[in-house]
Amino acid sequence: MPDYLFLRFMFRHPDRVIGRFTGEKKGPLLIVLGGIHGNEPAGIHAMEIIFKMLEVEPITNPEFQFAGRVVGLRGNINALEKKQRYINQDLNRMFTPEKIREVLEKSMAELGPEERELLDLVKTMDEEVMNYQPDEMVLLDLHTTTAYGGIFSIAKDDDRSLELAVELHAPVVRGMLQGLQGTTLHFIEHHRFFDIEATAVCFESGQHDEKLSVNRAIAGVINCMRTLGNVRGEHVENQHDKLLREFSHGLPKVTNLVYKHMIHPGDDFKMLGHYKNFQQISKGELLAQDKNGEIHAPYDGLILMPLYQKQGEEGFFIVQPAEKLYGVIG
Repeated sequence: MPDYLFLRFMFRHPDRVIGRFTGEKKGPLLIVLGGIHGNEPAGIHAMEIIFKMLEVEPITNPEFQFAGRVVGLRGNINALEKKQRYINQDLNRMFTPEKIREVLEKSMAELGPEERELLDLVKTMDEEVMNYQPDEMVLLDLHTTTAYGGIFSIAKDDDRSLELAVELHAPVVRGMLQGLQGTTLHFIEHHRFFDIEATAVCFESGQHDEKLSVNRAIAGVINCMRTLGNVRGEHVENQHDKLLREFSHGLPKVTNLVYKHMIHPGDDFKMLGHYKNFQQISKGELLAQDKNGEIHAPYDGLILMPLYQKQGEEGFFIVQPAEKLYGVIG
């Protein structure tokens, strides 16, 4: 049991939980997190719709059965209200044991906006696991990107996470967690959750303001529930698979990260052009510029998450199809 579970914790945001649905049959616990970046509300809108669908489904389909529990959580609520990625710190870089301990040692008055969000999210997830006591817990972290283009998923280095990612019918990007710290996927690796088997997967459903990003997030969550066994396959409409497959048509099923361009304070980074996710680029191609001059692609490959917003620590990523891996992470 985490040491901080029953420690003083005065801050609880009343809007943290989007909804909760429990089946009559015991099963896995799926926690779906939306809006950990405040300019990415699509996952929250998707979960609001899903809980309405789950309420109606048993009425319209008497044979519908649900096993387990699904819980929807809002991420960085303060940043969501301001429609910006974060207030002071990127919340999705703070989920480390060291940072959690550091924040716990501070008084309530000393806590910054993201530090309050961090403690509330960790405690909320712990309570959800403790209250339901599942045999398996999965965290599905929903995101969107500044660039248009293909959808994709990010898996942890375990078979269960990869299985869940593949069933989202979107390209799986491997190696993305290398060189990063404090993401929700890292959190699942080191947090014990009362010794319950746990894993996580991240799903990027499209561009921030694209209406279909919500639809694809809905389809991703439903596919994840099907893979986990929360819902039976015959009760999942084919349109969800079709939507995801159509948008990822022609993209590689699995890619490996070969380069990540980090942004440091004061770099004045600016992404050039109008690149889309999975757009082909060539070694030497001019991609961006900063205070030091032009930034050229160090490898051939496919560009991912080119940064067209002010906040962010990574300017762009380069991936290559898994069967064509050459190069190292920069």
